[in-house]
Amino acid sequence: MTPADLSAAIVRILSALQVSGRLGAAELPAEVVIERPKNRDHGDWATNVAMQVAGKFGMNPRAFAELLSPELQALDGVAKVDIAGPGFINLALSAAAAGEAAKKIVEAGQEFGRGSNLAGLKLNLEFVSANPTGPIHLGGTRWAAVGDSLARVLQAQGAEVTREYYFNDHGAQIDRFARSLMAAAKGEETPEDGYAGAYIEEIAKRVLDETAVDVLSLPEAEAQETFRAAGVELMFQEIRESLHDFGVDFDVYFHENSLYESRAVERAIERLRELGHIFESEGAVWLRSTTFGDDRDRVIIKSDGEAAYIAGDLAYYLDKRSRGFDRCIYMLGADHHGYVPRMMALCAAYGDEPGVNLEIMIGQLVYLVRNGEPVRMSKRAGTVVTMEDLVSAVGVDAARYALARSPINSNLDIDLEQLAKKTNENPVFYVQYAHARTKQVAINAASLGVDKSEFLPELLNHASESELLAKLIELPRVMASSAELKEPHRVARYLEEVAGAYHRWYDNCRVTPISGGEVESVHRTRLWLNEAAGVVLRNGLDLLGVSAPERM
Repeated sequence: MTPADLSAAIVRILSALQVSGRLGAAELPAEVVIERPKNRDHGDWATNVAMQVAGKFGMNPRAFAELLSPELQALDGVAKVDIAGPGFINLALSAAAAGEAAKKIVEAGQEFGRGSNLAGLKLNLEFVSANPTGPIHLGGTRWAAVGDSLARVLQAQGAEVTREYYFNDHGAQIDRFARSLMAAAKGEETPEDGYAGAYIEEIAKRVLDETAVDVLSLPEAEAQETFRAAGVELMFQEIRESLHDFGVDFDVYFHENSLYESRAVERAIERLRELGHIFESEGAVWLRSTTFGDDRDRVIIKSDGEAAYIAGDLAYYLDKRSRGFDRCIYMLGADHHGYVPRMMALCAAYGDEPGVNLEIMIGQLVYLVRNGEPVRMSKRAGTVVTMEDLVSAVGVDAARYALARSPINSNLDIDLEQLAKKTNENPVFYVQYAHARTKQVAINAASLGVDKSEFLPELLNHASESELLAKLIELPRVMASSAELKEPHRVARYLEEVAGAYHRWYDNCRVTPISGGEVESVHRTRLWLNEAAGVVLRNGLDLLGVSAPERM
């Protein structure tokens, strides 16, 4: 019996009580929250439905719980019902009812854990969006891992998610990049405000080698424009390839420059002017953003006629909404905290709801450490640690898992020594090894004639089996809460709990008979539980974009 089964059963009971006249007229909940008790001695599941709805019926929660108790006790599979405190209801299931979950998980396969809470929602998720002026650094790598995992989590709840990369190919940083390339090509020192690193020399050489004309013989302005156009394309090609190798592919690569070439910026300003939120002062065009909670009004077009940075933001957000997205999620770095109020103000200025139509997630910094000391390991990009550096040190799986398993609002230390270990101290190894073990158990079982031709759930009555079943059945709840809170790290931490429960079960319960023994019903039934664990581990790892190896 799953939490969903219990929730549906309670709703049916409430409806029957209402029809019989034992419960007054009031709106019934569509579903009931079912949770694990903090103390498992209190039962398998608990609900506070009495606390939530008793008042609607003019009853106190304890009396409401007492009305429900005998009806719940009569449900098939419910062994015991207790009322605690002011009206909490604890339920203990029979071994058979609890064990049924194993078969349901196996039969559901890769669909187990998925839901429809976000069905019909069209969502734009923008992440990484690193400037095409250098390789992706460690912070951008964290966003790649978290952003792609979040997209998977949201899709698993039915949302239509578009992964988008905002390609910053407009502005001063691109000019500095072009000047840096040209200086490298000439053998000159890097401009004071320019970019340095071996990658600059590599790209400059490629521009020279792959351009049909002698770039350095061109007039300076023309040469710089050639380095800008060719260099940005080459750098961005490298970024796309790095992300692909990291398991991250985007549906849309949106060019910032297109907002200016298509006059989208002008249209966005005109729309705000029509809404009455634009004013002019000191020769500049301003957005009256203080109306919407910003700490000051913002210049959109400067007095010299140049567009301020927010002008592109205005046009970009409006473009997303015009493409039909219900929600736009921006995943930004730690240096963008001050960016949030003005973005929410522009959302409200267009008549949208901040926090609903526009959401902004801020991630904190990432540090590589070895033996507790910071690591500086990049030869190609100077002192900046890149995605390629991390992947070459620990591999894609370990890198993605390590970056996705912690809340984004906290700084993160990545311990290279720990991630290189093939022991239980390494979280990704611990989880992947559990999955590989489920596969090896199945292989061993097949070689000894153990199959899934029989399933007697009441035989899954060992304490470690109850613990494992309790963990496995939690995947739908974990996935739903991860999507609701936009916290994919919850999946990783859950998988570690599942792996722990599986390893303990493996140590206590045999799927195969002792050498020379006969295959019994309990062995066949346990094979179902073994496969159920594999399904949950595999589905969870897939949400994180991490492989589920069959051998380790």
